[in-house]
This record gives sequence, structure tokens and C-alpha cells, in this order.
Amino acid sequence: MSGSDRRRRPAPPPDLPKDTFLEGDQVAERTDTALFTDGAARLAGLAGVAFGWSPDAFWRATPAELAALVRAATGDDAAVDPPDAMTITRMREAFPDG
Repeated sequence: MSGSDRRRRPAPPPDLPKDTFLEGDQVAERTDTALFTDGAARLAGLAGVAFGWSPDAFWRATPAELAALVRAATGDDAAVDPPDAMTITRMREAFPDG
């Protein structure tokens, strides 16, 4: 199919709320679930590209783990002091498996 054969989807009217989309010829409201799904899929893809994470690694990670990687990658955690020896020792005792 050549570019001229493709039907171009009309732009939504400018007065539509941000969380609506066109479905066929009708305007449908985006649900919270759809918004979450779209955002999560996009974030999972970004985590895969930026950090080499598989989808399974993304879904097992906590939001704090992902945020820590993003801060480290963007240089935003430069103000965070590294843990001292006592903190590392307590962490090793609390989490002996590593």
C-alpha cells in the first residue's frame, strides 16, 4: 500500500479533553486503566532500552528501584551521600543473600 493509498486519520477536535481518543468514528474516553497501561508499556520499553531490563525485570522492580536508576542515569542523585561502613554492615546483616 503506497503512502497516498493510506487513509489519514483526522485530528481530534481541539476542545476534547486530553484523556480522550478517537476509536473508529467515535470519541471514547480513556479510562484510568488505559492510561496506566499506555504509561507502563512506554516506561517498560524505556527501561529496556536504557537499562537493558527484560519485561520481567521491569515488572518485578519496585518504583523506588526504577527511580534510583533514573536518578543515577540523569545525574540527579549527586547530592545523595553514599552509605557509610556502618550502614553497609547493617545492610549485609539484614540482607545476607546480597
